[in-house]
Amino acid sequence: MPDPRVEKEARALSRAGYKVHVLGWDRSGTLPVIEQRSYATIERIRLRAMFGSGIRNLPHLLRWQARLTCWLWLHRQEYDIIHACDFDTVLPALVAKWFLGKRVVYDIFDFYADMLRRTPNILRQVIRRVDCWVIGRVDGVILADENRKEQIKGACPKVVEYIYNSPEPINTSEYEVTSRSGPGLHVVYVGLLQVERGLMQVLKVMQRYPEWSLDLAGFGGDEQRILEIARSLNNVRFHGRIPYETALNLSARADILFATYDPAVPNHRWSSPNKLFEAMMLGKPIIVARGTGTDRLVEQYGLGFVVDYGDSEQLEAVMRRVAAWSLEEKHRFAEHSRAIYREFFAWEKMEARLIRLYGRVAALTSVPAPD
Repeated sequence: MPDPRVEKEARALSRAGYKVHVLGWDRSGTLPVIEQRSYATIERIRLRAMFGSGIRNLPHLLRWQARLTCWLWLHRQEYDIIHACDFDTVLPALVAKWFLGKRVVYDIFDFYADMLRRTPNILRQVIRRVDCWVIGRVDGVILADENRKEQIKGACPKVVEYIYNSPEPINTSEYEVTSRSGPGLHVVYVGLLQVERGLMQVLKVMQRYPEWSLDLAGFGGDEQRILEIARSLNNVRFHGRIPYETALNLSARADILFATYDPAVPNHRWSSPNKLFEAMMLGKPIIVARGTGTDRLVEQYGLGFVVDYGDSEQLEAVMRRVAAWSLEEKHRFAEHSRAIYREFFAWEKMEARLIRLYGRVAALTSVPAPD
């Protein structure tokens, strides 16, 4: 399954008349090599590798870069623009730009040097310098939030477009607030299983409130450590890896969501998580950590609650407060949240930005943009 952001952008480009081919890295070695979808052909390069293994993953990353470069060369007659997602893919794309005359859009989901958890600092600094150098040489850059411009300070991009991690439009009427009022609370988290995402603190709170429930889904480098605690609690259900549609349905049935990332992790200080925009669209309050980039939006628009990272007492107080909301209060909050989403963050607005950027990049090629 492609990344949800990749899927959204691929569908948007297909609707605009572009022929889309998605090339991805199958680290599990279990997914179909070729998959036809209505909006794109999805092709996967099978190279087994672990997630979150830091510098130990370097040999696999280099093999991926080599395979990707070969693919771009062998299929050079089949594409004009490369949409490179993160640093994992942009160097081969830049080679294709130099030697094959292709145009490159660099979509920075997360600034690579700031997301490496188990990598020596000197190597992270080298990657940061290379990444900033690359940003100035591609044809267009996509950032997930205006705050990210500070994160890539020193780079000189030619064109920048800001595309939030907003979900595609769905019929939210099927997600109307149905959860009970009173002392019960249903919490949901779908995402990377890392201790720096506040999961240990949430599990600590769940231990004290057996009448509350937590649905947990995802995978990550700290999966075993987190699941050791989660599986000892009767009020926590683990779903493993789930499709995006399932994740959205799970979140839609929550009373509250959380994205309490550790601001000591550089990438978290400029985070723009899917969960924030999904919460808005679904009309759910969200808890975020102070100093993580999302706190500004949450406080500015009244989208939920801001707590100090690692403070389980603040976390518990917020959750108790939401658990006490009446059904009327839940409906009132949902209407407010959805109105903010429609006015400022709806995917239709992000899609228009994407197509505008592609129009500018396509104008640099000998092939015109679709009508």
